Amino acid sequence: MCGIAGFVGDGNREHLQRMINALRHRGPDAQRLFINGQVGFAHTRLSIIDTSETGAQPMWSSDKSVAVVFNGEIYNFQELRKQLLATGKYHFVSRSDTEVILYAYQEYGEHCFHLFNGMFAIALYDFTRKRLLLARDRAGEKPLFYSMASGTFVFASEMKALLVHPSVHLRVNQTSLNKYLQFGYVPTPATMVEEVFKLEPATYLIYEAGKVNTIPFWRFQYSSDSSLSMEEAVIELDKKIRESVATRLIADVPLGVFLSGGLDSSTITYYARQLFPGQLKSFSIGFTERSFDESQYARLVAKWLGTAHYERIVQESELMPLVRKLTDFTDEPVADPSIIPTYILSKFAREQVTVVLGGDGGDELFAGYPTFFAEECAQLLCRFLPSMLLRVAQQVATLLPVRDSYLSLDFKVRKFFEGLAVPMLYRHPVWLGSFNVLDRKQLFHRAIWQRLKKVSVFEDIDRHAMEVKASFHNMLLHQYFRTYLMDRVLVKVDRASMANGLEVRAPFLDHHLMSFVNQLPYEYKHKVFMGKYILKTLMKGRLPDIVINRPKKGFAIPLARWLRGDLYPFAREVLSSRTICENGFFNNEYVQLLLKHHFEGKENNATKIWTLLVFQLWYDHWRNN
Repeated sequence: MCGIAGFVGDGNREHLQRMINALRHRGPDAQRLFINGQVGFAHTRLSIIDTSETGAQPMWSSDKSVAVVFNGEIYNFQELRKQLLATGKYHFVSRSDTEVILYAYQEYGEHCFHLFNGMFAIALYDFTRKRLLLARDRAGEKPLFYSMASGTFVFASEMKALLVHPSVHLRVNQTSLNKYLQFGYVPTPATMVEEVFKLEPATYLIYEAGKVNTIPFWRFQYSSDSSLSMEEAVIELDKKIRESVATRLIADVPLGVFLSGGLDSSTITYYARQLFPGQLKSFSIGFTERSFDESQYARLVAKWLGTAHYERIVQESELMPLVRKLTDFTDEPVADPSIIPTYILSKFAREQVTVVLGGDGGDELFAGYPTFFAEECAQLLCRFLPSMLLRVAQQVATLLPVRDSYLSLDFKVRKFFEGLAVPMLYRHPVWLGSFNVLDRKQLFHRAIWQRLKKVSVFEDIDRHAMEVKASFHNMLLHQYFRTYLMDRVLVKVDRASMANGLEVRAPFLDHHLMSFVNQLPYEYKHKVFMGKYILKTLMKGRLPDIVINRPKKGFAIPLARWLRGDLYPFAREVLSSRTICENGFFNNEYVQLLLKHHFEGKENNATKIWTLLVFQLWYDHWRNN
C-alpha cells in the first residue's frame, strides 16, 4: 500500500517532490521519483509484498519502455507471473506484484486490467506510444484523482497532492458543494474542486496527444433468477468467501483483522482464523457511552473464535482533539464522523500489524443497512395509507422529543418521512444524507441557489440506475456500491488507515464474490424485515447467535451530545458569522439558527452542523495553504 503521484506536461523535480511529500503518510518506508522529459512519476512506499529494494517504485520494464507506479495489491499476481514466465519473454528481478503489472501490460495491453484481482490505482507510462494510462479497481477501494488544468495532466492518490502542483487551483465546484450537502460526500467522478476529478471504478484512462479517454473494463451485473437453490447458494457462498479471504492473507508483514462484533467483521474473522497460519490478532475499540459501544460483542466473538484480541476503550477526551485534525488526513470533505474512531482503531492496530482485513462491503452485498427495512415500511405505507394521512403522520413526527442516543427514535422517524417526500430511487440518499432540498434552498444565498437548482442533485443516481438492467431492489444495491460505499465508506477507511501507514483489505469486495452474490435472487439476501439472510444462514453455528441476529449498529460517536457540550464552542468558532459571510456561499442567519436550535435542544441538527463543519474546516485549510 502506497501513495502515487505524477504529471505529464509542465513540471519539475521540485513540484513532484512537493506532491509526493503530501502523501508521505501513505508510505513511510521509502520514497522515490523520476523525471524523463515532460513525464514525472513519484511513489511513497508502505512495504507489504517483497519488502526488499527490488520491489521499489517507480519500476521500469527491462527494455525501459514502460514505467509504473502503483498503489494497492494484486492478489492473483503469482498466478499471472507464472503465465508470463511461460511465454519465455520476461525475466523477473523481484517477487512483487508491481513487476507483474508491467509485463502484463506489455503482454496483454489494456486488457491486463481485466485480469487483475485486487484493489489498485495504477499509473503506467508507455514511452514507445507516448501515452499515460491510469486504472482503478472494480469497487473503488483505492483512490485516484486527476486534473488537466492549464494543459498539464496531473494525477495522485489524494487530492492534496494535486493542490500543491502549480497548475491546479482551489476553486470550489458549487454543483459539487450542493451534492455534498445532500449526500455527505461528492459523488464520483466530480470533486469539490473545479477541474479535479476522481477516476471511476473498474475504469482505465488513456491520456494521449493532449486528450483523455476513459474506458470501463468491468461492470456490475445483477439477476433475480438463479438456478441455485438456497442450500446450493450457501455452499457456494462459503467457497467464495473462503477463497477471497485466503488470497488476502498473503503478506510479508504482520497481519490481523478489524473486529467490531458485527456480523460482517465477525464473518471475515471466522474465515481468517481458519486459514491464517498462526495466532490471528483481532483489534477493536469501545466507548464509554453504552449506546455507542459494541466492544462486548467483539470480545465475545474473539473468545468464541480464539483470536489474540486487543481492545481499547476510548475516552471522549481522545476523540475531541481529532476533530481539529480532520484536514490532516482528509483531502476532500466527507461528512462521516465515524472517520474519527476509524482513525483511532487504525492507529491502535498499527502498533502491532501492517495489514488488517475488514468487513466493508457486506451491507451492500446482502442488503444489511436499516434503510432496506425502512424501504419495506415505506412501500407498505404508500400502498395502504392515503397521502393526506401520511402528511399528518409527518407532522406528528416533528413533535417527538429530541434525543441524543444512537439513531434515536425521533431522528429515525423524521428521516423516514423525509424520504417519503421524494421518488423511490432517491429515498435512500435522503435517509442517509444531510440537507434536503428545502434545507439547501434556505442554506445557500439566493443567487447561488437560483443557479444550483437547475441541476438535479440526484443526476448521479439516475446515471447509475441506467448502468444496469435490474429489479428495483438490485438497482438499490448497485446504487449503494457506486455511491455510499465507494465515496463515503471506502474513503473514510482509506484515509483513516493510510494516515497511520496501515493497509486495510476487504474480502467482501473480491469481484468473483461480488459477481456471484449479485446473481442471486434478492430474496436470498433480504427476506421480510431480515437483511443478510443468506449470510446469516451460512454463519449459523459458526458464530454466536446473538452476533448473527442482533440489529446492525454503525461505528458512531455521540455527536449530537458533543455539539451541545464540549464541541459546541469549536463549532461556533469554525462556523462564525464572520467566516460564513466572508465565504459567500451560505445564508449566515440560517447557519446560526441551526447551531442555536441544536444547542437549546429544540432540534437535532447534529448531522447538518457536522456536514457544514467538515466542509468549512477543509475550505479554511486549503484556502490558506
